[in-house]
Amino acid sequence: MTITPFSGGDAVTMSSQEIADLVTVRHDSVKRTIERLAEKGAIQLPPLAEVKNHLGQTVSVFQVCKRDSFVVVAQLSPEFTAALVDRWQALEEQASRPMTQAEITAANANHLVAVERQQREQQFALERIETRVANVEQVRYLDSRPAGFESMTSIRERINLRLGLPQWVINAVMRDIPGAPLPFAMVRSKHADDGAQPYAIWPKADITRRFDRFAAECTFVTPERATHPDIQQSRFKLCQRRPA
Repeated sequence: MTITPFSGGDAVTMSSQEIADLVTVRHDSVKRTIERLAEKGAIQLPPLAEVKNHLGQTVSVFQVCKRDSFVVVAQLSPEFTAALVDRWQALEEQASRPMTQAEITAANANHLVAVERQQREQQFALERIETRVANVEQVRYLDSRPAGFESMTSIRERINLRLGLPQWVINAVMRDIPGAPLPFAMVRSKHADDGAQPYAIWPKADITRRFDRFAAECTFVTPERATHPDIQQSRFKLCQRRPA
């Protein structure tokens, strides 16, 4: 069990895996219960962390605060409340003692990994920006939109109908996450005299493949809610793929 003190305090969190072990419930059932309670507003959706299980495999666990762990256990198995109280007492006693040299070394190593991961993500973002800037001068301008191409507005409408993705996810796939497609061209508006601006267009077939690949990389956490490694925000709606 990994104990995680909150910044600026002595409170600790309990992983969803330990809650599962404590009440003898499958870990995925515990995670679903946490997500359902968070959707209802009964608890805050806790942060996710990656840890090694007893088989040496990397698994994602929720780090649940003390108050919310009682709500979760009350939903899963009320008779285990006393065991949970005993376990929290042991955790808080352990968290209040000074860290050993081994624990300090491990904490420093974890911090270094987090810093390196953040730096790597920032470097990727910088490289994407530099690539886009380098390609700005290569963008062609057209007087009308050719057949088989679509604007960002059309992409949002079509992909939402096809996959159910919300607008903010579509924007992220098109602009932010690795592999974001560059526009094929800019189309001059026929109403430029009224202040309208040129708009970007993309090949429809390429965009369809882009979003189908994105959907295939997603992990469903409920029948209609999914996550993606490159989307840092919470879960989002995703439906089964529909014909183009």
